[in-house]
Amino acid sequence: MQSYEFGLYVFMLAAFLGFELVKRVSPLLHTPLMSLSNAISAIAVVGAILISGEKDASTLQRVLGFVAVICATLNVVAGYLITDRMLKMFRKREPEKK
Repeated sequence: MQSYEFGLYVFMLAAFLGFELVKRVSPLLHTPLMSLSNAISAIAVVGAILISGEKDASTLQRVLGFVAVICATLNVVAGYLITDRMLKMFRKREPEKK
């Protein structure tokens, strides 16, 4: 039971620290930060696949791993779509031809 308490403590600390760090980021750095979060989510996808694909995994591990794969994959796809949209704002528009 102690490992669950420690894991919950680490999760709460990481969530608070992540929120505080992202809140203080300059608007100029949002695009690189989004790209970095996409890379972290991709690592979460791989980790969730490894956990849910273990030979001796319980049903709970498989279900939670499946949910983690779905959520992290959605986060990666949405992050790349948002990053692409943000980068399109910086492109020069071509003048309209008459």
